[in-house]
Amino acid sequence: MEMGRINSLISTCALLWLILVLENVSIVYGNAEGDALYAFKKQLRDPNNVLQSWDPTLVNPCMWYHVTCNLDNSVTRIDLGSANLTGQLVSQLGQLRNLQYLELYNNNISGKIPQHLGNLTSLVSLDLFRNKLEGHIPKTLGKLQKLRNLDLSNNNLRGYVPNNGSFSLFTPISFANNPKLILPVVVPLPPAPAPAPAPLNS
Repeated sequence: MEMGRINSLISTCALLWLILVLENVSIVYGNAEGDALYAFKKQLRDPNNVLQSWDPTLVNPCMWYHVTCNLDNSVTRIDLGSANLTGQLVSQLGQLRNLQYLELYNNNISGKIPQHLGNLTSLVSLDLFRNKLEGHIPKTLGKLQKLRNLDLSNNNLRGYVPNNGSFSLFTPISFANNPKLILPVVVPLPPAPAPAPAPLNS
């Protein structure tokens, strides 16, 4: 009987230990994403205080305004379009591995597009239009196989538009109004041969 109680106590302790470990893993994971977003905040000037709730002391950023998370408290969406933000993107954004929507359109964000955004393999939509981004478009964005909406128009990007990977899905509209950007040459398909005339019935 005493042995049964000991085994039961050991099982209970092991279960509690496992719960604590899993909670700590969740907290570390959440903090890593919060740290990445806070690094982004520190690079921005925010005259309208739209990022006022971005408090790095919280366990994770899921309670911040303009941030959406999944059931695992991992960031899936950032909505900061038309927020009057000035500053630069940061490489730490590439740590948001479950991010699906990055909406930063119609701001005054300048500098280069970090190649680390190519790590966002869950990304479906990347809207950076109407900013002041410059430099080349990173080829690493071609690795984003789930990306279905890319809009880099109305910036100051230069060089050639990459043609690798997911770039084949996008039309020139995604890159319009970047005066120094060279779009890929689209070779028109040859016309289909005309069908042979039907034989006349005698």
